[in-house]
Amino acid sequence: MQLDLPARAGRGRRVDQWQQINSPFPFQDKGGGGSAHAVQQSWDKTVGRRFRGESNHKVDTKGRVSIPASFRRVIEAADPNWTSGDAPELVIVYGDHRRSYLECYTMEAINEVDEKIDALPRGSKERKLLQRLFHGQSFPTSVDETGRLVLPAKLRQKIGLDKEAFFIAAGDTFQIWRPETYAAEEDAKTAAWLDDLPDDFDPLVFLDQRPGAAESGQGE
Repeated sequence: MQLDLPARAGRGRRVDQWQQINSPFPFQDKGGGGSAHAVQQSWDKTVGRRFRGESNHKVDTKGRVSIPASFRRVIEAADPNWTSGDAPELVIVYGDHRRSYLECYTMEAINEVDEKIDALPRGSKERKLLQRLFHGQSFPTSVDETGRLVLPAKLRQKIGLDKEAFFIAAGDTFQIWRPETYAAEEDAKTAAWLDDLPDDFDPLVFLDQRPGAAESGQGE
């Protein structure tokens, strides 16, 4: 079925892609430009909550680094206080000395972690440790109007970040690595793990091993 949508001059490719016949978000055009806005809202509330992909980006001498455009859309969608024209917020958790990357949490994701920490007994060892890792060893920041993050020298020095940063999605967070470190640590681990598996192994089988699957019969 062909959708009869009026042309939107000056909207750019980002709007046009949502006006195609195979769009997964049904909507009605009532004129006045509301259709594209409704589709974007649907996107933000559904698939817009997960980061996807990996890429390398230059880091300048002031620690400024551009983030993937699709990552910024997720950060915006997951910031309850964000409105168009504002700088979307996020929290960078750099953790203890064992962590060789920066973990970037959306506001929704870090709020979920905070709620779980607050549910632990006050004064318990577990709560104190998690508070140190996620409250003390973290850096609240925002994405500027040019789509860049400014990484303080302390964070860059901790992971050895110099002229280039490697971004990789991790669901509702994303990680920033020194490219050489990622290749040596994560790529090597993954390659070794996959080499031990059969050639026809399908990772989707892990989805049937989630807690409760066996009891409910969903793993059959």
